[in-house]
Amino acid sequence: MLRAAASAAAAGALVSGCGPHRDVDPGAVRSAGGPSPSRAGPAPPARARAARPPTRVPGLPVQIAHGPRNGRAVALTFHGRGDPKMATALLGEAERAGAKVTVLAVGDWLDEQPAMACRILDGGHELGNHTMHHRNICALPAAEAYAEISQCADRLRALTGTIGSWFRPSQARQATELVAGLARKAGYPHVLSYDVDSLDANDPGAPAVQRTVLDAVEPGSVVSLHLGHAGTVAALPPILDGLRRRGLRAVTTTELVT
Repeated sequence: MLRAAASAAAAGALVSGCGPHRDVDPGAVRSAGGPSPSRAGPAPPARARAARPPTRVPGLPVQIAHGPRNGRAVALTFHGRGDPKMATALLGEAERAGAKVTVLAVGDWLDEQPAMACRILDGGHELGNHTMHHRNICALPAAEAYAEISQCADRLRALTGTIGSWFRPSQARQATELVAGLARKAGYPHVLSYDVDSLDANDPGAPAVQRTVLDAVEPGSVVSLHLGHAGTVAALPPILDGLRRRGLRAVTTTELVT
């Protein structure tokens, strides 16, 4: 109980500090859909600056695996969990190269590291939902799967004022029809998949991560990577350099698809 209270207090303290994007009326955010904020503490104050709300792109499928192939951009997306020092180091490497990334945060990580939400947004990056506990969401009953989505959404809203830009299912490359429907119910019009798997979670070493990404990436790719892995931090600068040499740039997923 004390831990939950501390997490809620930390979330409330951070609401007004997160704001690299725009002023958001919390009432407008709630009207767009998503779980009630009552379980995650009070809603942000009026005119609080906030993260981007869920991205909606008419004409795109519910599940998005890549962006336009005729552009010069890619999206590097990160499963948000792990040592905050490694996460901060990785974000710093991206920022030094002028790159923007998308972090799909796990809710229990946000409970443990609430300051990371602001750190991600302060760097101009994008923040989304990767479920509350990173369970195998596609194997869960509907009520449990919805709780995984909505509870993480509550954490994001308490910390940033919105439920985040994207939802990505945990332990699955694509959502089942059921999970995609539950994500829509929680306020996410699209499910974010990917077309390039870096395999960095297996800790193959930085050269292998770099090679896997650069061998497969193409214009419009959405690349799956992970925070909390030293090899990923070390691989990011050569990945970004390799993209630059091909005339590609790393942008947020919302920028990629819009």
